[in-house]
Amino acid sequence: MVAAVSGAVQHIVVMGVSGAGKSTTGEALARHLGWPFVEGDSFHPEANVAKMRAGIPLDDADREPWLRALATEIARNEAQRQSSVMGCSSLKRAYRDILRTGAPVVRFLHVHGSRELLESRLSHREGHFFPAKLLDSQLATLELLGPDEDGTVVDMALPVEEQVRKALRLLGLEGKEARRA
Repeated sequence: MVAAVSGAVQHIVVMGVSGAGKSTTGEALARHLGWPFVEGDSFHPEANVAKMRAGIPLDDADREPWLRALATEIARNEAQRQSSVMGCSSLKRAYRDILRTGAPVVRFLHVHGSRELLESRLSHREGHFFPAKLLDSQLATLELLGPDEDGTVVDMALPVEEQVRKALRLLGLEGKEARRA
C-alpha cells in the first residue's frame, strides 16, 4: 500500500535480510532524492556486533534498543524537517512499528530476492560483521510487509538503478530528484 505523501517530509526505510543490498540501494535512492542516507548497522551497540560476529543471531531484546535508537534518528531528521533514507533490516512488523514511532510518515522499501542470490552475495562479501551462516535466522524471522503497511517491494536481482527507478514509481516519487547546483 502506498500513501500519497510525495510533497511531505517522509522517511524511507530500505529493509531486507543481510545481503539483499539495503545499503547499496538505499544510498542510490538517497543520492537520487538528495536526502541523507542513514546506515542502520552503524547504530548497533558493540554487544550486538560481537554477538553476530560470533555467529549468534540477535533476539528481540537485542534488537529493541537498536531499533529505538533508529527511531530517534528518524525523529531527529523529522524535527529538522529533513526527509531521509535509512538502511535497516526491519524484519518483523513489530520492528517496523518501533521505527514508525519516529515520524508521522515512515515508509518501507523491501529489497527482496532468492535465497541463492542472498547466499552468493553473503559468501563474497568482505569486511562485514554479519556471517553468512546467520541468513537462516533472518529468513525465519522475516515478516513480509502487510497490505496495510506503507511500502513496496523491489527485486534485488535488478540492477541498482532499476531498483531505484521502480521504487520511485511504486512509492509515488517519480520526478523527485536532488536539485543540482
